[in-house]
Amino acid sequence: MKIVIAGAGEMGSHLAKMLSGNGHDITVVDGDQKLLAEVSSLADVITVEGDSTTFAVLRRAAVRRCDLFIAVNHEENDNLVAAILAKKLGAKKSIARIDNNEYLEPNNKEHFIDMGIDYLFYPEKIAAREVINLLGHTSTTEYVDFSSGKLSLAVFRLEPASQLVGRSPLGFDAEEQPAYRTVAITRDGQTIIPTDDERFMEGDMAYVIARQDAVSTVMELSGRSNIEVKNMMILGGSRIGIRIATELQDEINIKLIDYNAEKAYRLAERLDKTLIINEDGRNTEAMLEEGLANMDAFVAVTGRSETNILTAMLAKRMGVKKVIAEVENLNYIHLADSVGIDTIINKKLVTASNIFRFTMSTDVQAIKCLTGSDAEVLEFIVKPNSPATKARIRDLGLPSDVIVGGIVRGDKVFIAEGNTEINPYDRVVVFAMPASVGKVGRFFN
Repeated sequence: MKIVIAGAGEMGSHLAKMLSGNGHDITVVDGDQKLLAEVSSLADVITVEGDSTTFAVLRRAAVRRCDLFIAVNHEENDNLVAAILAKKLGAKKSIARIDNNEYLEPNNKEHFIDMGIDYLFYPEKIAAREVINLLGHTSTTEYVDFSSGKLSLAVFRLEPASQLVGRSPLGFDAEEQPAYRTVAITRDGQTIIPTDDERFMEGDMAYVIARQDAVSTVMELSGRSNIEVKNMMILGGSRIGIRIATELQDEINIKLIDYNAEKAYRLAERLDKTLIINEDGRNTEAMLEEGLANMDAFVAVTGRSETNILTAMLAKRMGVKKVIAEVENLNYIHLADSVGIDTIINKKLVTASNIFRFTMSTDVQAIKCLTGSDAEVLEFIVKPNSPATKARIRDLGLPSDVIVGGIVRGDKVFIAEGNTEINPYDRVVVFAMPASVGKVGRFFN
């Protein structure tokens, strides 16, 4: 697939690196020669220097021949203009990053479709929704619903008290009709596909596909329990912080801390049920005075990964039960994970999950790029006469790093096993490592 990315900033360079690694032909457009040089050192891409909102530059980038145009410039208006022009010049699909939730309202989205933009994405809104979802499942590190919640992927760290430590990942869900299944483990930064001789270890991150009625059972086995969040502290008046506070301030007590006095004043006018505090989150004494130790949850979403990690570590040390930190520097994710932070949010990975499905040659309903693992989770609707309908799962010849986790067939939900047969129009949730993501779709389409 030929893909043109407008914008060589952090998000553009991450997408270029990820997509070029999957064999796509990538061109990156940006007006900053230094940024283009950096992205060239990270990935095998063609670079075009210039303004992506001009016809001349877009023609030089050969957008008329591109299958997908992705606008991720810093400025929202530049993305909208670039995406519209690219579609007019011949791009098959054109998508743009935005910063305005108003554009996503159903009636307004139609206007952008009429102008030629196929899809708008707002990373901060998606990240905020992930945080809100996790606050309802506080015992998990990541939690993803598929097929309207009939199947769920629960990710959790094994505590010393967990009944699973020392047991086989393939054995802990052994029953006649299993309600859950381990699809992967991450240990010391490495993703492991479970085998017969593997054993759970303390500190492992377990990835478990479960039926809706079995999620609570799985979490009990993990050694952790859900807590009810009544008091929460948010560090950072970023777009993510504002969206979280806006959606939750009617339900729980929220303190939002920001070091910028002018911004804090504006936030106080906007968030009438949230207590806004003008303070530096790096000031340990001030954080303790504001009642950090009494919080049920702490969410650090400033613009600095270092600040978010350090304050999250402080919150964890003070006994806060659920600690979430935004870590945009991908090199810091394993560090943040290793110091005990419950959940890491990363806008690049959130965006990748939304964009990746546009690069698939086969029809995919949803893709989730996991924060603590190299792997992706995909949801397919099985087409009639596809290879998956011709044999049992064990006989399909799936790559060794691909696991079918669960199947939704109408109102019935199955955890997949080797003898399971897949029917046309089943919804299938699949766990796949990067090398096989591009191959797995052909089995179901």
